[in-house]
Amino acid sequence: MGNKPHTPAKSTRDELSIAEHVRGVLDQNRRILSQTITKIESQLPRHQEQSDQIVQALLPHRKESIRIAVSGIPGAGKSTLIEQLGLLALQKDHRVAVLAIDPTSTISRGSIMGDKTRMEQLAQSGKAFIRPSPTAGSLGGVARKTRETISICEAAGYDLILIETVGVGQSEISARSMTDMFLLVLIPGTGDELQGIKRGVMEITDLVIINKADGTNRSCALETQQKYQNVLHFLTPVSRGWLQKVETCSALLNQRIDIIWENIQQFQKTTRQNGFFQQRRSLQAYQWFLDIVEQHLKEAFYSRPPIQRELQLLKEEILQNKLFPTLAARRILDLFFKK
Repeated sequence: MGNKPHTPAKSTRDELSIAEHVRGVLDQNRRILSQTITKIESQLPRHQEQSDQIVQALLPHRKESIRIAVSGIPGAGKSTLIEQLGLLALQKDHRVAVLAIDPTSTISRGSIMGDKTRMEQLAQSGKAFIRPSPTAGSLGGVARKTRETISICEAAGYDLILIETVGVGQSEISARSMTDMFLLVLIPGTGDELQGIKRGVMEITDLVIINKADGTNRSCALETQQKYQNVLHFLTPVSRGWLQKVETCSALLNQRIDIIWENIQQFQKTTRQNGFFQQRRSLQAYQWFLDIVEQHLKEAFYSRPPIQRELQLLKEEILQNKLFPTLAARRILDLFFKK
């Protein structure tokens, strides 16, 4: 009887090595770039460990970029605006990556996949990359993964990173924490209440864009522009040296997209010259570090069986008004730190 030939395990044959991931990203191979991001998004411990090594290896190779968050109310035309900005950037010899933060993607996935379909022209370019970022069940999860994905895309040579957020809310704060410039896209209309815009979102915005400012909407768009410009006068600029402003455009008709682009260029020039650009990047990196530590501590705390059992007991006592929450918290923390 002859010996059977050795057959390597399927996982080792199918999975790329860390070196292959790194080389593929540096070679600007979009297929390997997608596989690398998929590994980053994986919840498997071995994939997370490999991802850390890949990100670290690619760190010195990141291309200088500008990271821009694009937010706004549903139906404001964010995807169309992003595509037009991306196409204009391609004409100017940039490489464009579009990422999406969508806390609802794990439920419906409809909006993200729809956005990718609507950006058909941009997606066809070999110098553009479009990628949804699933949340893995939480906004904190998507924020961590999106940060790493940004880093990977920069190593692959993309120098314009556009982060699209879905809706207006906590995801906007998350997007602000990982980008250089924040664009808020609105439509002609009146009143913050009507457009669902909260003051907090206005306070983190560098440029307000009134989209769909064409045809019969034009005069209303100019009125809306003036209204929001007046609001911005009362807010403290979020980026040192840059005065927040409001511009109008029609992404669908590709009108005044060049004006939006000029604002992006001027913002980058101003904040780089006064040092704020790099200062913000450095602070964001440090905050990212703190967020990761906090998340791991939280996971370590809630994953311990004794803590899980004690939580159930304390929950019942609190719900029955038998135990004050402060004392309950002290008890469970004492249990944790004794381990």
